[in-house]
Amino acid sequence: MNKKTNLSPFAEKKGLINVIVETPKGSRNKYAYDESSGLLTLKKVLPCGMVFPFDFGCIPGTKGDDGDPLDVLVLMEDPVCSLCLVQAHLIGVIEAQQTEKEKKQRNDRLVAVAANGNQPAEDQTLKKVSSQTLKEIERFFVSYNELQGKKFKILKYRGPKAAVDLVKKGGRKYSKGY
Repeated sequence: MNKKTNLSPFAEKKGLINVIVETPKGSRNKYAYDESSGLLTLKKVLPCGMVFPFDFGCIPGTKGDDGDPLDVLVLMEDPVCSLCLVQAHLIGVIEAQQTEKEKKQRNDRLVAVAANGNQPAEDQTLKKVSSQTLKEIERFFVSYNELQGKKFKILKYRGPKAAVDLVKKGGRKYSKGY
């Protein structure tokens, strides 16, 4: 049974997106939101010592090239609980290529900061994120994919405009896909 979400990718307040946090920062468990039931599914458990570096979730009402809602990493100091709806500012996108069994597919990662966070978000971009934090994020996604027998290659870092365009495109795909 497929049913559409009632949540829009974009929040009512201009410049914000809606994010459903699936996996909280610090969790070894990888969860995925199941739109038809409104519940989370446990997808995998990461090995000891490996945890999600930030809250990880999806943007409702979107569809990526992989057929799933668009992925988004929300940079916050402390984690929120799973299924928490967070309104956030997009600060950029990590354009990436995922390879599995010689099949290459784009699997970009949107990056956002919570609107209710402690840092002013309106003027943030990926360029303002510390190089150490970006290296840790990159290493996490490379290692995470290696565990699944996939290669994850960063192609380019792009700013907020490219991220918003990706969400708009994902919203159009979602509208046509049901």
